[in-house]
Amino acid sequence: MFTPKYPPQDTAPVPTTPAPYVPTAAPIASAPASNRSTVQLTPGSMLTLAAGGGALVLVLGAVLVSMLLAVAITAASVAVCAVTVRSILKSDRR
Repeated sequence: MFTPKYPPQDTAPVPTTPAPYVPTAAPIASAPASNRSTVQLTPGSMLTLAAGGGALVLVLGAVLVSMLLAVAITAASVAVCAVTVRSILKSDRR
């Protein structure tokens, strides 16, 4: 019941050898030197980059502030628990 069931041996795929590589065309000549492939920044693209950077700073700031707030809330709750436990232990000694 719990033993694996394997397919019969004759259904296994037959390994094939890949066909040899035969080049079909000559390599493409490189572009002339006059065509530059550098990125040119326009005022519109710089504005887009600035807006994207500003959004990134805002999101990163929100994440960091929320993490700091989580740590502060955790520290405050641990302090309240410590004071409560200390008070309980002090009242039991009397």
